[in-house]
Formats: sequence, C-alpha cells, structure tokens
Amino acid sequence: MIVLGIDPGTANTGYGVVERRGNRLLALDGGVITTRPESPPQFRLANIHRRVCALLDEHKVNVLAMEDVYFGRNATSAFAVGQARGVVMLAGGQRRLACVSYTPQQIKYAVCGSGRAEKDQVARMVQMLLSLDSPPRPDHAADALAIAICHVNGAPHAAAVAESVVVPEPHDVTEMRLSRGPGSAAGEEGPHGRFGDSGDLPAQSHDE
Repeated sequence: MIVLGIDPGTANTGYGVVERRGNRLLALDGGVITTRPESPPQFRLANIHRRVCALLDEHKVNVLAMEDVYFGRNATSAFAVGQARGVVMLAGGQRRLACVSYTPQQIKYAVCGSGRAEKDQVARMVQMLLSLDSPPRPDHAADALAIAICHVNGAPHAAAVAESVVVPEPHDVTEMRLSRGPGSAAGEEGPHGRFGDSGDLPAQSHDE
C-alpha cells in the first residue's frame, strides 16, 4: 500500500508518501508545496492541485490521507485550509482514490501513542518509524508523513475500509444543464455553459 499524506494549507501544503512493504515503512517522498502570498487565491489553489496530481501519478498512490480541519483556529485560516483540502480531494476523486481524514489527536496517538504529543516528538517518531537519518523538516512535511503513517500503520481498520470503498463510476453522477434559449446559435452555450480549458488560467507559474 502506498499512501499520500497531506497537511493542507493555502500558503504551505505538506506532503509525504509512505509505502508499507511487509512489516517495513518506507518514505518515498516528502516536502512542502509553497505558494506566493501575492498570487490570486485561485491560482494558488490551481498550483496545489497540479502538484498533488503529479505526486499521485508519480508514486501510483492507493489512498490519500489528510488532516481534518481544526475549527479552533480563526475562521479565515480554517476557510483557507478547507479550500486547500477541496482541491486535494478533487485530485484524488479524479483518480477514483479513497480519501480519508484524521484529527490531529488521532495522528499523534497513532504515531507517538499520545494525542497530546508535541511537534518535536512527532518528528522524532516519524524519523524512527521511517528509518530516516534525521527528523524530517519543515514541520509541514513531518506532519504529512505522520498522517500517512497514521493510515498505513496506526489505523489498520480504517486502511482496510478505505481499500474497500467503491467509488462511483462517472456515469453514476448526473448533471443538469440549462437548455438554450430560443434563437441561440448552434453550438452556443447558455449563460452557465461550458468553459474552455484554455485561457482560464495564466501560464504555468513557479509558486510551489
């Protein structure tokens, strides 16, 4: 099983790819997707989506695991995290992957044995469990690896459930479209018609 763990955020999205081979856990990749604060939010989210798509395809990921939104933070921050989670889930849904979420307490308990573990303790346990030379840095990457470990190693029941999830086929989803008004030209879309794939986004930037 190969799991992509995601610590979502608009400014910094941590990611960690963990594979289970028998009784061993291997870190295949890890890092942070960083976007520029001066970029419009839709472009920042597009860059996060593009990079997550690349990670899913590169590592042939089986399950996507994320941290739940913590509503104790301020509303603006929680909203931004929710937007980042949305584009990450979109990337998984486009590939018919199971997406699972864990609370910070569940992740800490699965990795450290305590839901109140500090960040440094989580990073050291991630280092030990993945046999790394040093604790992973920055914190977003360490958290993402911990999320992946939580699913692969610390939550076997949830892992089994996620593997058995039946994702609907595309034809199971219906779509309602507005009909053309009288006098519309052939091939012309209505006011909420189809958007083209080109021209909606600027040239690929380097916001990561």
